[in-house]
Amino acid sequence: MALICGVEEAGRGPVIGPMVMCALLVDEKDIPKLQEIEVKDSKLLTPKQREGLFDRIKEIAKKTEIAILSPQEIDAALESPDLNLNWLEAITSAKMINKLKPDKVILDCPSNNTKAYASYIRERLNDKELEVVAEHKADVKYPVVSAASIIAKVTRDREIEKLKKKIKQNFGSGYPADPVTVEFLKNNWSKYPEIFRKTWSSYRKVAEQQFQKSLGEY
Repeated sequence: MALICGVEEAGRGPVIGPMVMCALLVDEKDIPKLQEIEVKDSKLLTPKQREGLFDRIKEIAKKTEIAILSPQEIDAALESPDLNLNWLEAITSAKMINKLKPDKVILDCPSNNTKAYASYIRERLNDKELEVVAEHKADVKYPVVSAASIIAKVTRDREIEKLKKKIKQNFGSGYPADPVTVEFLKNNWSKYPEIFRKTWSSYRKVAEQQFQKSLGEY
């Protein structure tokens, strides 16, 4: 039976914390097992449901590769003339795929141009003949990608909890729309610089406002 790899990320949008990527390798004959445990796009599940599925998915999968991309790595990609968040995701995907050596890979595509995204990844694969499927909403359509999305999301949630314990502060979900995150960002943007994505407009806005405020105090 063919080895199928699903690739998905969690945490593209937050201003705080890492983006986590997961490549999950499954024997094609075991995909019905993923359907039996009712894997879904991680966003359609509660944290408790995701945690409950985490170990069950790991048991079904042959292998998993996890990449935790720090705010600094994300900022460096966005400040580079040659990269953006999509290309960083694609490069990371290719590295994980090369380690897993599947017969087919299915990715949830972050780019509007699925063809260009698939081509960009294929250029970086050791196996140039590998079948690459890049689609929008792949995490809804393909169980192997749904499973990867759950592993990525649970891993990211755990990383966020580690950060909260480390700085002994609750900053909410880390997303710019979260009022707890907004308040924390406003009060701590310079206190914990390592946890923020400084290229995010929400961070830059606060930093600029505080800079203007400090100028006004002179």
